[in-house]
Order: sequence, then structure tokens, then C-alpha cells
Amino acid sequence: MKLFIDTANVEEIRKVSALGILDGVTTNPTLLAKEGRNPNDVAREILALVPGPVSLEVTALDSEGMVSQGKELATLASNVVVKIPMGAEGLRATKRLSSEDIAVNMTLVFSANQALLAAKAGARYVSPFVGRIDDVGQDGMQVVQEIADIFRNYDFKCEILAASIRHPQHVLQAARLGADIATVPYAVIEQMVKHPLTDIGLQRFMKDWESLKAAKVNI
Repeated sequence: MKLFIDTANVEEIRKVSALGILDGVTTNPTLLAKEGRNPNDVAREILALVPGPVSLEVTALDSEGMVSQGKELATLASNVVVKIPMGAEGLRATKRLSSEDIAVNMTLVFSANQALLAAKAGARYVSPFVGRIDDVGQDGMQVVQEIADIFRNYDFKCEILAASIRHPQHVLQAARLGADIATVPYAVIEQMVKHPLTDIGLQRFMKDWESLKAAKVNI
């Protein structure tokens, strides 16, 4: 499974990239606004830093505006993926952009039916928001499972990008269900790295090593 980071914070991206595990980045207008800088400057910096796919979202609500913005975003770099919100206008825009070989990540997907339509319209990625689905009393991972079943049945080339990840268990479940990608906040990646037994084991190893040195064993 590929691992993306869901952020517009360049420093977070640098830290995760240095671990050797980063495959791409997803952003949205909210994340870009949090940085308090010119969004285009931030986007260009991220694109230069990350060789993998970087999702940049349109803000228009009509298909004409989405297509226009999508084409403009695609000129920034070869690794731009245009994020388009699910809906009738979004599907129209996705069809047009994908027909021009512009990669589309259809976002704000909350059902397998929506994912099916996105794939048929030509989206390269579909982003079910598992955390938000959980928030309304449904099972976000069940939606991921349904999408995976459908895509396998019909050999869609669209990749499942599990989004709205809230905790490490979401990442584990997405991987077990066969999601192609999980896009994960920086704080959750930090949680994935750590385990209390790892810390205890390291402390024990170092204590034993220091005891050998104190005993003046030839090491």
C-alpha cells in the first residue's frame, strides 16, 4: 500500500520524506489556508519536494470552472493530481479532464455507488472519507471494502485512496482490505512509528550494554 501524507505543511512533508516511506501528498483548501502563506507558493514548494503524486483541489462549484482550474493546476508540474469534489458537476469535470490525460482524484466520496461513478467518469483516484463516515454512525471501512470488491469485479484502473484517516487502526484496516493508498495526517504517522514495547526493548538493550561496559568486558 502506498502512503501519502495529508497536509500542506512543508516541514511535516520533509520529516516524513526523510523516513523513506512517502509516496505522495494530498492537500485541500483548508490545509493550505492553515499555512498562512500564498497557496500557490506552498503548492509549488510541495511539488518540488515530492516526486510522487500531489493532489491540489479546485474551488469552483461548476464543471466549467473546475475544468478551467484543473487545467491551470496541471500546468504547475507533471505530478499534479487535480482534486474534484463528488457530484454531478464534478463527474462532468472529471470526464473532461481525464479525457485530456489529466489525473483526477475524486474527493468527498461517502458511498461505493459514488466511487463506481467516479471510476466510470475516468478518475484515477477515489477518496472515501472513512473517518467522516464513521462520524455519522456508519462503517467507513465497510465502504472501502465495497469499493474494493466492485473495482476487482470490473478491473477498474482507479485507485482507492483511503482518506479522513483518524488513527493507526484506520491505516491497518485499509491495508488489510486492499486499499491502494492511505493518506495520513502527520500526527498519525508519528503514532504508527512508535510502540511502547519498542521503547522498553531499546531501554533494556542500552542498560545491558552499559552494564557490560561497567564490568569492563572486552567489547
